[in-house]
Amino acid sequence: MLCGCTASTFDRTTLAHPLAIANVKYVVNTALSWPAPVHIDALFGARPVQDGGPVGSAQLAIARAILRTNPRITAIGSLALAEATVRAARASALPPEFLAATILQESAYDPQALSAAGAIGIAQFEIETADEYGVDPFDPYRAIPGAAQLLASYVNAYRPIYADPYAIALAAYNAGPGAVERYRGVPPYHETRDYIALIYERWGRIAGYERGRPHP
Repeated sequence: MLCGCTASTFDRTTLAHPLAIANVKYVVNTALSWPAPVHIDALFGARPVQDGGPVGSAQLAIARAILRTNPRITAIGSLALAEATVRAARASALPPEFLAATILQESAYDPQALSAAGAIGIAQFEIETADEYGVDPFDPYRAIPGAAQLLASYVNAYRPIYADPYAIALAAYNAGPGAVERYRGVPPYHETRDYIALIYERWGRIAGYERGRPHP
């Protein structure tokens, strides 16, 4: 046992409380979403999807990134989620690696992810935003296209205004478009700036898994 709680104050009823479950999910999701150092990125041992040299498709590169980030997802599951990501990104004219990096940072591709701020699901939608886009935030195969549509709407809106519309789109996704408008670009929030930097790091790493794919 990790604490000095007695059986009367810390029992299975406590663990089963919805708030306790949500807090555990939040801690686990935060740990999984934080990028591992490059030198320990892969689990050792040959695995056809997870390990090996450069791959020839975005789907395989994204599946590898999912497996290396979230060990609870199976190889088959990672391929299915990667395929959904590629399809959604291309339908919204986004780089698949960009969308994948964003979802990895948001939830480590956990469909049941919960945040302390009330964001839910694989794409960490607020309830109001999910309703606006008509998606079930806990259904990854609806939430991933919803996230792609939202990010693409930001990218398209900011492309004529900013040199890097992807960074500004991420700022809007994280802090809200109101903050982007208020500060005329990425707001001076440490959380938002770190969020963008980490997603760009992930984006570059996924691109690095692909044969001949330049980094962003």
